[in-house]
This record gives sequence, C-alpha cells and structure tokens, in this order.
Amino acid sequence: MYEDIINRLPYSKPFLFVDAITSIDENGVTGEYFFDRSHSFYDGHFKNHPVTPGVILIESMAQIGLVCLGIFLLNDEVNSDNIISLTSSQVEFLKPVYPNEKVTVVSKKIYYRFGKLKCDVSMINSKDEIVCEGTISGMIKQKS
Repeated sequence: MYEDIINRLPYSKPFLFVDAITSIDENGVTGEYFFDRSHSFYDGHFKNHPVTPGVILIESMAQIGLVCLGIFLLNDEVNSDNIISLTSSQVEFLKPVYPNEKVTVVSKKIYYRFGKLKCDVSMINSKDEIVCEGTISGMIKQKS
C-alpha cells in the first residue's frame, strides 16, 4: 500500500523527496527521506559548507506530510485530471540539514474538509532532534 502511494505522487527524481512511508492512517503519516550529497543544489548552497535549502525541506515536508496523506485520504479521487497542490506553509527552521542526512517527517492532520487538507508537520533528524516544524495546507486542484 505504501509503495502505491509513492508511485501515485506527481513527482519524479530529481524532485522526489520521499523514500519511504513508514505509517499512514486517516489522522496522519510518517515518512523518510535521505538527502544525498549528489543533489545539485548542494553545489551552490553555501560554498565549502553545503546545507539543505529551506525550500527543499518544506518541499519534502509537503510531499510526505501533505500529498502522501492527501492521496491516502482521497484514494480513488486522485487521478490524472487533478493533483494535490500546496496552498500555504508556515515553517520554523531550528537546525540545519546537511548532505547525507536521513530525516523523518511526521504529519498530523488538523482537518480535511471542502477539498482542503491542513496538517501540523515536523521534520526530525537521526539524532531525534526537530529540525523544522510548522503548518502546511493544500487542496485538490483540477489540472487546466
């Protein structure tokens, strides 16, 4: 079931920031991603001391914590005619994520109604420290 959700994501490498879903139900999702040093964004994001850009951290949080959960909740309603898109995010960054770090994203549904999904999402490093956390919202959108 988890692999099916990942396969239904509207992303592919190099812009897929989900390696695994470890749990999912109607109230939330937990998943993982490994930030490999080979990503091209590390080459220019802080010379000689690469750090994962915040926008990429938010993207991983949204892909796991919002879109994967949305696909699970919507099930057969997600198809080639529509997608789940990010509408807002408010994220606080607490620690850097360096190349070759594995993170875990934990998302808890706040609500899902009228086609809009809102979640509290945290990203945790391998030392069990919260590196960023916040609220992310999205909605199902018809492709034009």
